[in-house]
Amino acid sequence: MAHDDDTQALDRAYQPSPGLGVAVSDPAVNPGLPPHRQRMTDKDPKIERTAARTVYTLFYLSLAGSIWAVAAYMLFPIESGALIDVRYNNMFIGLGIALALLSIGIGAIHWSKSLMSDKEFVEYRHPTRGRDSTREAAVQAFADANEESGFGRRVMIRNSLIAAVVASIVPGVTLFRGLAPFNTEEDPIAGDPVALLQHTMWKKGTRLVHDPAGTPIRAADITIGSAVHVIPEGLNELGHEGGLLEEKAKAIVLLMRLRPEQLVESEERKTWSYDGIVAYSKVCTHVGCPVALYEQQTHHLLCPCHQSQFDVTDHAKVIFGPASRPLPQLPIAVDDEGYLIAQSDFHEPVGPSFWERH
Repeated sequence: MAHDDDTQALDRAYQPSPGLGVAVSDPAVNPGLPPHRQRMTDKDPKIERTAARTVYTLFYLSLAGSIWAVAAYMLFPIESGALIDVRYNNMFIGLGIALALLSIGIGAIHWSKSLMSDKEFVEYRHPTRGRDSTREAAVQAFADANEESGFGRRVMIRNSLIAAVVASIVPGVTLFRGLAPFNTEEDPIAGDPVALLQHTMWKKGTRLVHDPAGTPIRAADITIGSAVHVIPEGLNELGHEGGLLEEKAKAIVLLMRLRPEQLVESEERKTWSYDGIVAYSKVCTHVGCPVALYEQQTHHLLCPCHQSQFDVTDHAKVIFGPASRPLPQLPIAVDDEGYLIAQSDFHEPVGPSFWERH
């Protein structure tokens, strides 16, 4: 009974509280809605049919754009690594996706402006919700929208829109193929992240050189408290076509010099440094950002992306932030001429942690 009484009370005319409103002697008069103006599609059936054909033509054009984007992904592969191939791939796939989405947008706007119901009306908001009549009105609203838009009876527009929307998703799904491993007979480890990150250009005897000048580094020239950006000798000779950026992203190193007594070194790594000079990978073990900020007084390395901090005095262990493991250390030594050289490659994969890392 209480529920029925509440329902009857809600059906009565709603009288809002005046609150702090001030009554005026000359209140604004509601001007009402302007006279309705019929569109050309409302007056002429021929123009209406032309508008309908335009709408579903745009939707089919969107379908063609989606198909072209998928075809461009296969017609313009990027496996060669050449910049021109990457440029063509991005350009033609982008044009296809742009055509698909733009055609859907223009078609939908043209449909709503020329074919859907064009009657002006005022919809008053109810002060309450949850009544049976409100639920029935919501269902009726969907039915009215279907009738006014013509979605149910304009078969060509409906089918072309469904096809265009479904097809617009396909190029995005296709692009995920580029994330899958891609091994070839010439490059059997191209899609193996463990192998790719396990090995860099560093090897026994490779000199440490300044980035980007490429000049060798003498141990005597590294002062206490300094930090030097380092790449392996011969990296600049690769060129962009030869994979310079890919190799540099893995082999980049930060070189620092501390007082030898400040270093906490395990028995295994005591020979990895030289007279207080240590070298660590510059690639953060969180998501691969460059760890390039060195605090001289605290001997901490900071990643500017997500604020991970590493202690250089203690094997670059993580002391703060989201990184999950220390920076890999590059074993170094000095050759007969006093230049710093690598004893070997890194003993673990560089870069972010991933599920296959071991």
